[in-house]
Amino acid sequence: MSNTADLVSFYDRDFRLTHYAARLKGMYGGAVVQGAAIWEIYPSFLDSSCRDEFLRVFQGGSPARIDLPRASGEAPRSVFVFGTANGVGIIESREHAGRSAAEEQEHVILLHQATHDVLTGLQNRRRFGERLQQALAAVGGSKPKAALLQIDLDDFKTVNDTLGHGAGDTLLQLAAGRIRDALQDGESAYRYAGDEFAVIQLGKEQPVEAERLAGSLVNAFKDPFVIDGIPVFVGSSIGIAFGPDHGTDGEQLMKAADIALYAAKTDGRGCARTFNRSMLLLLEQRENLRRSLRTALERGELYLEYQPLVRPPSSVVGFEALLRWRHPEVGIIPPSVFIPIAEADGLMDEIGRWVLEQACRQALTWPPSLTVAVNLSPAQFLSGSLTDTVAQIIDEVGIRAERIELEITETVLLEKTIDNIDTLNTLNVLGIRISLDDFGTYYSSLSYLKNFPFDTLKIDQYFIADLETDLKSQTIVRSIINLAHGLGISVTAEGVETSAQARWLINESCDCLQGNFLGRPLGAEATSDFIRRSPPKVVRAMEGSNRAL
Repeated sequence: MSNTADLVSFYDRDFRLTHYAARLKGMYGGAVVQGAAIWEIYPSFLDSSCRDEFLRVFQGGSPARIDLPRASGEAPRSVFVFGTANGVGIIESREHAGRSAAEEQEHVILLHQATHDVLTGLQNRRRFGERLQQALAAVGGSKPKAALLQIDLDDFKTVNDTLGHGAGDTLLQLAAGRIRDALQDGESAYRYAGDEFAVIQLGKEQPVEAERLAGSLVNAFKDPFVIDGIPVFVGSSIGIAFGPDHGTDGEQLMKAADIALYAAKTDGRGCARTFNRSMLLLLEQRENLRRSLRTALERGELYLEYQPLVRPPSSVVGFEALLRWRHPEVGIIPPSVFIPIAEADGLMDEIGRWVLEQACRQALTWPPSLTVAVNLSPAQFLSGSLTDTVAQIIDEVGIRAERIELEITETVLLEKTIDNIDTLNTLNVLGIRISLDDFGTYYSSLSYLKNFPFDTLKIDQYFIADLETDLKSQTIVRSIINLAHGLGISVTAEGVETSAQARWLINESCDCLQGNFLGRPLGAEATSDFIRRSPPKVVRAMEGSNRAL
């Protein structure tokens, strides 16, 4: 077989390649490997024009010559199919119209370039579309389903932006290698576009095999890629769809896999999700919200509520401004739903400016000693104009900078960019207080506290909820309070819902309390009434604390 000049190959009863001529591999490249499915080498056998005649021979019929479909400008090709003891044999013949050996080699090279991605060596988008349509034509009835896996690299843009496009290209090559290494018989990989890859899986038991492969691919990306001596962590998110269940043509199946991929990214990335109809419904609902959110501000649907911040025993020291959206049809939509949409669509600059201005104007109606806390989205740091926006609002409204407290989450600090730190330092120089929100969750690092002079740490309500009974929560909260005080930082506890929680925090010298036990979020007009009344619940909690001592 290694010395023959004929394009000959043999396949077993499962349509798997068992033997082949060396020249065949030179002609078709990576598709020719031991165990490859016959349709990966001769996809024409999936077309109705060739399939019936091939199956007739395969099932014991007499040998036959089959003319293969050809693209415009391609030389005529045919195969001689004959039965063997264990399957079939194929001898391919080509009419080259006097083409020389050098011309034939050039033709093969050009054909490979037309169907393969230059950077990664994987089959390209053109070949992907052809193979997907052929795969769908071969399934149905009792035959195994065709599986499509859409693969997207997590955080690839960050690598391009920080290490350069050369490093990005190297990463794509390494990623393609890991995808290729995870494949088994009946699975073929493609670079679809940018950092998007796809795998078509045929002749497998589903959904078990697609889920197995997806798990292997997710795990393959957990180890770092090393580029120029730098470890780079890039995960993979995967969407899975099956034909013909989720689509009978390539476009339908790709849409289903893409929706499943979106679900994987929404669920935290670095995971795989299989398409189901509810995903489509959720996506449609999200798109409706996205369209509505773009006009919600001008229609007056966004508004603010204010939750009091109380310093024991009974001093109201300020309020936190909380953004709300009252949709005319859906009703109240939680910020956890619409804020990510606003961030993804680039709306947070406009919305964030409106929130800060409204909150500052409201604060002017309160006694001058009270502060107003406003949350900043990480997306607001991307524009580069945050400090200018804050300074303009202070001047326009006429509020003292020290009455404003801006709350950030650790997501901002995770970027560790010079611009973000410079922005925080500039705001600090203006006299604005900076608070680190949700401390103790996400990726808490003590280096944050060392590298930036925060005014306040806010302990996340996750640790406050079971504070009365859970010793671990008590230990963590006590440690945060002592750490913050040692660094000269004030501490606010969020989510205080009971008198017992309030007493415990007061005993541990927590500086400020916030939660429904002390005061629920209020409309703008109701804040003035709350200020006039001292919070008796805090007084009672303080008295209970003193009795306990």
